[in-house]
Amino acid sequence: MRKQQRLAFAMLATVQSTLIFTIALIMVPLPKIAAEFALLPTDVLLLQVAYGLPFSGLLLFGGRLADRYGGRRMFVLGLVLFGAASIIAAAAPSYEMLVAMRFFEGVGGAMIAPAAMSVLHRLFPDPKDFGRAIATWGGVSVLGAILGFVVSGIVTTWISWRWMFAVPILVALIALITTRMLLPHDGNENPAARPRLDPLGALLATAGIVLGSYGLIMTGDHSWTSAPVLVPLAASAILLAVFFVVEGRMRDPLLSPSFLVDSCRVTGLLGMMLAAVGSIAIEYILSLYLQQVRGWSPLMTTLAFLPFAVVLIATNHFSPAMVGRFGAAQTTIGGLIVAALGLGLLAGLSGDSSYLVGLMPGTVLVAVGMSLMFSGSAVLSMTNVPLRQAGLAGGVMNTAMELGPTVGLAVLMSVAATQGDVVRGYGWAFGAACLFYIVLALVAARSSRHGACAAVAHG
Repeated sequence: MRKQQRLAFAMLATVQSTLIFTIALIMVPLPKIAAEFALLPTDVLLLQVAYGLPFSGLLLFGGRLADRYGGRRMFVLGLVLFGAASIIAAAAPSYEMLVAMRFFEGVGGAMIAPAAMSVLHRLFPDPKDFGRAIATWGGVSVLGAILGFVVSGIVTTWISWRWMFAVPILVALIALITTRMLLPHDGNENPAARPRLDPLGALLATAGIVLGSYGLIMTGDHSWTSAPVLVPLAASAILLAVFFVVEGRMRDPLLSPSFLVDSCRVTGLLGMMLAAVGSIAIEYILSLYLQQVRGWSPLMTTLAFLPFAVVLIATNHFSPAMVGRFGAAQTTIGGLIVAALGLGLLAGLSGDSSYLVGLMPGTVLVAVGMSLMFSGSAVLSMTNVPLRQAGLAGGVMNTAMELGPTVGLAVLMSVAATQGDVVRGYGWAFGAACLFYIVLALVAARSSRHGACAAVAHG
C-alpha cells in the first residue's frame, strides 16, 4: 500500500468511525440535555432517533447517488452538510434546532458512508488490495460506537455536552481539506451507463426502513401488540414488500432482489448485523446493570468500558491478517464462536457479579469476537461487487449495521421483560444473543463447507 493510499484510507476510516461516533455522541449526556431544555419523555425519544432514522433510512439512496454522480462528489457534499449541521447543533439555542440539526447530520451521514465505500473501491482497484482494505474497514465502525460512548461519558462529566460536537466538526473540516490531495477523482464513465435514481424505490425503501425502525424503538415503552408498535411495523412490512415487487419489475432498480441472493453476501450482512447487536447489548444492558442495579456513577460506568474499547482496538489490528490467512468466512465463524462464549458468560449475570470476574472476561471475549466478525463480514458483504455498484453495496452493508442495534435491542429487551427479576432478565437477553450467534455460526459453516464462501479473501 502506497503512502497516499494509506493516508487516504486513514482519512476515510476516520470519517466512517466519526459517523458512528456521532450516533452515540448524546447518549450519555441525554439527562443533562433533557434538564437544560425541560424535555418530556417523548421529546427525549425524538432527540435520540433524530440522527439514526434518516441515517439508516437513506443509506440505500445515498449509495445510488454515489453510483450515479460519483463517490468523491457525494462524499464532499455529504461532509459539507454533516459538518455544517454539527456546527449549528453545538450552538443550538433550542430543542427544536438541536433535533433539526441532528436530522441533517443523519442525512449527511447517509450520503457520506456509501460514497466512502465507492471511493475506497476506486482507491484500491486490485481485488486483493480492496479485500485487505475492507477487512480493516470492518472494525472501524464499532470503534466509533464504543469510543463515542466512552468519550461522551468522560467529557460531559466535567464540561458541556456541546463540546462533543467538536469531534464531527473537526473531522469533517480535515476531510474536506485533504480530499483534493488524497482521494482519486470520479471516473469518466458514460453517463448513460450510470444507474438511474429510482425515486419510487428510494421513497418506498426509506419510508419502510424508517417506520420499521421507529416501531422497534417504541417497543421500549409499549408492548408489541400496541398501536404505537404494531401500526408502524405493519406499514413498514407493507412498504418493503411493495418495494421488492416494484424493484423486481424495474429495468434499473435501486436494489435488485438478485443482489441479495448471493449466500456469501447474505452471510456477511447478517454477520454485520449481529456484530452490531453484540455492541448494543454490551453497551446498553451493562450500562443499565451497573448504574441501576449496582449503583455506579455514569463516569465509573463509562470507565468500566475502557477494557472493551482497548481490546476492540487491539484485535482490529490483526483481524485483517486473520481474514487473509483463513478466509473471510472462517474468520466470521471464529468471531461468532468467540463472541458467543463471551455472551454465554454474561448470561450468568447476578445481582452481585464482580466486575473483574463476572463481567470483564465476557466483555473481552465479545470484543475479540466482534472485531473478527466485522472484518470477515465486511469482506463477505462486498464479495463480487462491480465498481458501478460499490455505492449500493456500501449502502446495503451500512444499513445492515445500523439496523442491527435497533432490531437487536428491541428483541433482547423483550426477552429480558419475560422475567420478573430485572437481573435475570438481563442474563436471558445475553443468552438469547448467544443463541443467535451460534445459529449464524452453524449457517455460515454450512455455506463454507459447500464451497460458496470458502475462497473469499483467502490466501
